[in-house]
Amino acid sequence: MSKKTLNKTNLEALGADRLAALLIEVSTGSADIKRRLRLELSHNLGVSELAHEVRKRLLSLRKATSYVGWRKRKALIKDLDTQATMIVDQIATDNPTIAFDLLWQFIEIAPSIYERVDDSNGDVGEVFQAARARFAGIAQGALLDPVALADRVWTAIQDNGYGEWDGIITLLAPALGASGLARLTANVEAYAAAPEPEAATDHDAIVFLRQLRGGADYAAEHKARFVKSCLQDIAEAVGDTAAYIAQFSDTDLERKDTSAEVALLLLSENRAQDALDLLLAADQTENTFGQTAWDDAYIATLIALGRVDDAQSHRWDCFIATLSMQHLRDYLRLLPDFEDVEAEDKAKTHVRAYPDVSTALTFCLEWPDLLTAAQVIEARADELNGDLYGLLTPAAEALRLRHPLAAVLLWRAMIDYALSQGRATRYGHAADHLSDCAALDAEITDYGTFPTHARYLHTLQTRHDRKTSFWAKLG
Repeated sequence: MSKKTLNKTNLEALGADRLAALLIEVSTGSADIKRRLRLELSHNLGVSELAHEVRKRLLSLRKATSYVGWRKRKALIKDLDTQATMIVDQIATDNPTIAFDLLWQFIEIAPSIYERVDDSNGDVGEVFQAARARFAGIAQGALLDPVALADRVWTAIQDNGYGEWDGIITLLAPALGASGLARLTANVEAYAAAPEPEAATDHDAIVFLRQLRGGADYAAEHKARFVKSCLQDIAEAVGDTAAYIAQFSDTDLERKDTSAEVALLLLSENRAQDALDLLLAADQTENTFGQTAWDDAYIATLIALGRVDDAQSHRWDCFIATLSMQHLRDYLRLLPDFEDVEAEDKAKTHVRAYPDVSTALTFCLEWPDLLTAAQVIEARADELNGDLYGLLTPAAEALRLRHPLAAVLLWRAMIDYALSQGRATRYGHAADHLSDCAALDAEITDYGTFPTHARYLHTLQTRHDRKTSFWAKLG
């Protein structure tokens, strides 16, 4: 390896004096590098000095008010990541109690950061989420009073506008212990029992509008959801399934997603019949929200009750209704040899006739079964939606080698859609698709009932002769 390669060994050869001079040189004009060097120097003096530097930086970040544009966004993220790293990797190793307190302060600055930067892609949030996840490990070695910690958690979760404290009860449950969780439960229950504060007197017209929009109940509903979430987190932390389930109302349990969640909890306690009764009492309207979760919980419950044939029947019904691949795979896996082959053939027949051709095509590609995909396309070409280029483009690429006619039909569907709808932004892609059609023309010996490439091209020229921007892209 060249001695000029930038690596640890070659840089060590420069010696401490030369490296120190270089660091001074490269840090000139760079606040980020200077800040990092200062942190390393502080760490060299001891954990207290490093903690002092981190605490100062967190205070500075909290007080800042200027908006962070895209040019400085990466620097801010790097700064946040550096502070978090110093806390969870450096300070926590030597003094987890100090690290815990600093990590708490780090999460506390999240709202002030979110207010100053656009985090639409979630990069800033990822830093805080990763740091928050370290609470559990650091808390194990920290000297924490469970009751005081419970009060601290309660204060934090009441002001969780950006979700910065999401999951904190679960993370700190071991550190809270029985006494801390009891104190937290008492805090939540006291809050739930307390009356709503009286709102400031508003003009009658404003009161009327608020009532008209249901605003009068919003605060109470928000409070109820918050209390429910807290008590469920606590119940989950202590493993109290009954307390967790008790937070759901009868109306909640009629929802398929909720009934499925609770049914799985009941199954974990070997209460399969109770789980089944709960699932059957839920809203049975087909294809409503939570249907997949309900189906999976129902199947798991039937299996727990030893009703394997009923579970198999429901798996098949799920496949018939939605072309669910997982349900079909699970169904086939339990069938004897040869019967599984017959069942798969029966399934493919259903796929070919499935009402929504796009869903059928998606199934064929993901199963995968390119032959059936080609059969679906050729039999139902007039049903293809050329606007679904995210599906049709990769499908055509997958089919072009062994099923060129099917690939051509997919390209034609996208071409026809782009031209008939005047989607000028897609003309370039449409031109590429037409070139692909021409390239595969020699591979297709029989177009069947479909126009040959020459005939299709002539039809395009006749119908869309005025779309000069499209024809220009053909070169």
